[in-house]
Amino acid sequence: MPDVTRRTLLRYGAGAATGAAAYALGTLLNAEPSEAEPAPPTSVAPTYLTGSFVSAARGGVPTNWIIARPPRQTGTLRPVIALHGMGGNAIGVMNLGIPDELARVVGAGAPPFAVVSVDGGDNSYWHRRASGEDAGAMVLSELLPMLATQGLDTSRVAFMGWSMGGYGALLLGARLGAGRTAGICAVSPALWSSYWLADQGAFDGPEDWANNSVFGQPALTEIPIRIDCGTSDRFYAAAAQFIDQLHRPVAGSFSPGGHDVSFWRRQLPDELNWMAS
Repeated sequence: MPDVTRRTLLRYGAGAATGAAAYALGTLLNAEPSEAEPAPPTSVAPTYLTGSFVSAARGGVPTNWIIARPPRQTGTLRPVIALHGMGGNAIGVMNLGIPDELARVVGAGAPPFAVVSVDGGDNSYWHRRASGEDAGAMVLSELLPMLATQGLDTSRVAFMGWSMGGYGALLLGARLGAGRTAGICAVSPALWSSYWLADQGAFDGPEDWANNSVFGQPALTEIPIRIDCGTSDRFYAAAAQFIDQLHRPVAGSFSPGGHDVSFWRRQLPDELNWMAS
């Protein structure tokens, strides 16, 4: 697909993709709890809750988590799982401005939801590594069940992430499947079209890349996706190639900016609004 068509796809295709996201995420956020879901708390939940657990999937590593909720919420909320980039952690995700921006978006009338961040390791790339550590399994098999004890409904969730976490959001959303993944927002995703182009340490070899590539994942053709990436970002070309192979519109944009916190903070208001639809 020529570059002009690709940019046009992102700019004008956003409407179609946002419509799909609005249906999926609106359903996610407004659905009535079923009998199997936890009862809503009787008092207002804290807007910023922290904790930790020992993750077997990560080899017994203490793993910190943070839940940001909009103010004055008393009901059960659905979560967006927010994944950090290389060298990051749960606190770093929240420091992008998520608590304040979440409060603003919901205060302006958007359906309420929670944002959850978690430590995934410096260079885990959110999948099973040769060491046996598996940050992806930690999210899907440990974090999500734990969140069900914290007043959150994980029967359907959304994912977002930055850089390594953007790749992880696409990977884990695909693995959880279209039935449970309401949407994915990948910001400056760390993507490579082959193992030989990947950064050293991102994968343990060609087989590891093949087993964990997000290119060609069938589930990603069914899940609403938003991708934001700076035109000066070194992942720009791979992000565009990823969109091309989906053969469908996605939300988001390619806009001036690099692979940095400044770009990510500029995009956050639109991204959380997209999540809330």
